[in-house]
Amino acid sequence: MFNTILVPTDGSQLAGKAIQAAVEFARSNNCKVIGLAVAEPYPDSPMVEPAFLPDPSTYEKGVLERAQRHVQAVQDAADKLGVPCTTITAMADDPADEIVQTAIRQGCDIIFMASHGRRGMDRVLLGSVTQNVLVHSRLPVLVFR
Repeated sequence: MFNTILVPTDGSQLAGKAIQAAVEFARSNNCKVIGLAVAEPYPDSPMVEPAFLPDPSTYEKGVLERAQRHVQAVQDAADKLGVPCTTITAMADDPADEIVQTAIRQGCDIIFMASHGRRGMDRVLLGSVTQNVLVHSRLPVLVFR
């Protein structure tokens, strides 16, 4: 039924639940796992005072290193259970779109991901990557809270 599971992660404890579930499911069903962490590029906005932002190259190096640590958690969980795993770090303005496009490019059958369950103004102001993936993905998405 499923052969390849995409597991996007932001490094949160909740994402860890999705990672563990994906790896256990993959082991039980002879699937492979692809871990994905999306780093957002340097904010280029006239609304932000440049004096308060770090150097763009330092910023982007830092977010890519953080993304690499996040996907390493997927790799470690997969290795522990003997599940085939590939990891990807990407830089994108729209993490939800990058998740959907990565799933397509990698031939994934399902996406396992966390939702922080933001409500009210938090959701309006911060948005929901998971909600946008649910809206734009043609693949099944299993959401963990």
